[in-house]
Amino acid sequence: MANYTKEQWTEKKENIMEGCFDCFAEKGLHGTGIRALGEHCGGSSNMLYTYFENLDDLIIQSTEYCMSKVEDDFMAKAPTDVDDLWRFIDEIPYWTAEKHGKKYRVMYQVYTHPKYREYGRKFFKGVDERYTEYAKTLESKLGIPYEKLTPLIFILVRACVHYALFEDEFYLKSQIDVLKETLELFIMKYNPKGR
Repeated sequence: MANYTKEQWTEKKENIMEGCFDCFAEKGLHGTGIRALGEHCGGSSNMLYTYFENLDDLIIQSTEYCMSKVEDDFMAKAPTDVDDLWRFIDEIPYWTAEKHGKKYRVMYQVYTHPKYREYGRKFFKGVDERYTEYAKTLESKLGIPYEKLTPLIFILVRACVHYALFEDEFYLKSQIDVLKETLELFIMKYNPKGR
């Protein structure tokens, strides 16, 4: 960190994590070594060791960081009110599949691997907390209690990820249809003037 401020060092590390994760997304997790990752990021494998202990550390940190950014992208498109809800539900599966589909594949490769499974558990425990907080922000916009919204967010995200991985239109449509019906019922119950 000799010639960098702490902010510059952090920014460089984040750029490396994104570059490496993109490289894994393009070339696959297996067979993409530290040398290829260094070259992809415009440097060398030695540069990577400045920021990470080893390849496993890089995989763990870059997966967590980049998938948190994917969540942020997803949540940034959140509906602003009840009328916007339907646009969001119709658009988000196709948007996220195109933008993040390869990243979802890498995430599942990492977090289902026996070596990294514990990190996956930790990450998804954080997902539970983040989605609950996200549901709390939607509660005032949609008029539906966050306790009801949280499991619906999980259904939507699961449907989106499944579609991104497998392009399974039947699964997506069946999940989205049930989600919309449930939301209609909740809107009538908790926010009848919102319709």
